[in-house]
Amino acid sequence: MTTLTLDGVGFVYPDGTRALQGVALTIGPGECVAVVGQNGSGKSTMVRHLDGLLRPTEGRVLHDGEDIAETRVAALAARVGIVFQNPDRQIFAGKVRAEVAFGPRILGRSATDAASAAMTALQAVGLEALADANPYDLGYSQRKLLSIASILAMETPVVVLDEPTTGQDARGTARVQRVIADLTAAGRTVIAISHDMRFVAENFKRVVVMGNGTISLDGTPEEIFDEAAWPVLQATFLEPPLAAREGARLGLGSTPTESALADRLASRGSRE
Repeated sequence: MTTLTLDGVGFVYPDGTRALQGVALTIGPGECVAVVGQNGSGKSTMVRHLDGLLRPTEGRVLHDGEDIAETRVAALAARVGIVFQNPDRQIFAGKVRAEVAFGPRILGRSATDAASAAMTALQAVGLEALADANPYDLGYSQRKLLSIASILAMETPVVVLDEPTTGQDARGTARVQRVIADLTAAGRTVIAISHDMRFVAENFKRVVVMGNGTISLDGTPEEIFDEAAWPVLQATFLEPPLAAREGARLGLGSTPTESALADRLASRGSRE
């Protein structure tokens, strides 16, 4: 497993736009972390440093304490798999099964092993019946799930999901939730960028809030969505999930999820 560290990372795009400023963050093996913040806060830029797609202008990115500045992207791809927000940036093969098998093959697995990994990944996202379809015959939500399957098949110790629920209906979102739960149960690290605060509160143990290229908050959902933290969230144009707002209105403390809100209400009712 891999410990990821950003040590004072800054990044400036070629046009002069500063996207990151002094980012310090460590994510340990097996953590389940959500990264949230308004558009342009630096979320996607930050996670693309984790596998070398971007290299810091200042600071260092470390894997297990070793600077990856001289490590090739191909080598880093075996450690960190990133699912982009736009699935069409990752899809190129003529068949779904070939698309998903490509990653394992690039990492050196045999054709048989790659095919097996591809089918397992397609089953995880519910696309096994479409294995012989053309990816571009799939709808957007299915292409999103396909891009997730492509990374799952690579079996990297770290999986990064950029807005995984975008375009998904309730069934698709449930599949993404199961994927995250299964990865976490297997001890793999999951990092997800999301604007869906309910999804974040219900599926992640740690939340990192970004604003203006820096980390504004870092804690559990109970800490991040507690009423005391709302001014910081509002400064980054984020709104706590409904359960947290209702919990605060009712004086129940931090209730980031509907189950937590229900438990607090039941507890208060039993005392009364």
